[in-house]
Amino acid sequence: MLAPTPYFTDCGCHVRIYEEARALIRCGHNVRIVTYHPGRDMPGVSTWRIPNIPWNKKQSIGPSWHKPYLDILMYNRALELARTFRPHLIHAHLHEGAWIGGRLKKRLGIPLIFDYHSSMTGEMTEYGFIREGSLLHRFFLRLERLINHGSVDFIITSFAPVAHDLMDRWGVAENRVEPLLDGVDTALFRPRLRNEVRTKLRLSLDIPLVVYLGMLNRTQGIDTLLSTIVQLKSKGSPIRFLIMGFPEDEYRNKAIDLGIDRMIIFTGKIDYTKTPIYLSAGDLAVSPKCSLTESNSKLLNYMACGLSTVVFDTPVNRELLGDAGVYASYDDSGDLATKLAWLMENKDERDRLSRLVRERSELQHSWDIRGKALDEIYRSKLRR
Repeated sequence: MLAPTPYFTDCGCHVRIYEEARALIRCGHNVRIVTYHPGRDMPGVSTWRIPNIPWNKKQSIGPSWHKPYLDILMYNRALELARTFRPHLIHAHLHEGAWIGGRLKKRLGIPLIFDYHSSMTGEMTEYGFIREGSLLHRFFLRLERLINHGSVDFIITSFAPVAHDLMDRWGVAENRVEPLLDGVDTALFRPRLRNEVRTKLRLSLDIPLVVYLGMLNRTQGIDTLLSTIVQLKSKGSPIRFLIMGFPEDEYRNKAIDLGIDRMIIFTGKIDYTKTPIYLSAGDLAVSPKCSLTESNSKLLNYMACGLSTVVFDTPVNRELLGDAGVYASYDDSGDLATKLAWLMENKDERDRLSRLVRERSELQHSWDIRGKALDEIYRSKLRR
């Protein structure tokens, strides 16, 4: 399994990599993850890293000019491992992984599965790494097309609209792509007793609390969330926010500048295994993410913990939450504020949605279900 990213750093992309590997191991597969040097090893899955690059300490996800030489080192590391491990299949995450995997496939003569998280060029544009319409933008569009149509045997996507985009926009054949949504460990992520958790975390038992979990950056909608909180404050709302994620210093300072710092508790990075406890402190959850090219796996963690959730109305949010979500108009901070206040005031509706999302996570989104589906994809490729 190729993971060209500083794995593991408690973010959605890395959770998909880790939980897929664990689900496959439960299905009887022997998995090795090859990744960059930064990050930490997770229990139960063997991880191989490239050599330490002293000047590259970046642990956040997203585009970087360091990636080309890191990916060459990853190719060499994976080839070294393959000589003794002798894999039957390569599972490549992200476009960089598919590029590395294509080179390995030619050397090893084994199938290559591409785990397509989002459009590489779309992500670069959303992060402000390249400008749409620029020479670099056109170069990466061409490169992305070559990877999508390259030597991969099959593509899995993190949500259905991306699979359709691959077919409609990029011209990938329908029989070469299939959605495999993100999942959730429903044994780890489960509701805890709210008051017990708040006492443990030294949080007041009576404040109305909204929780957020994930990276703190513009693409996750954190700037929009702060604008929403400003609007709630102007209406005298008593709602408080527990914001879990990193890097938090910039947003902590922005909250002070906006005069809303007393409405927010920033926790910084939370260990993946401890997040269910923090989530259970909330009355409801929010995700202000507006991306149309990426999945939104934090919703599954919210759902498994029985949290009614307010999100923007996007295809991926609809696909995960279905009729168990509360939807604000796309990228509208005012409507997001309105929906949060409404849901906080309606306990009966929160309780109803809480039961629905937990049930939906168990019946439709567990990693055991996803693992069996991925196992079948693997076996179909190996039978060819």
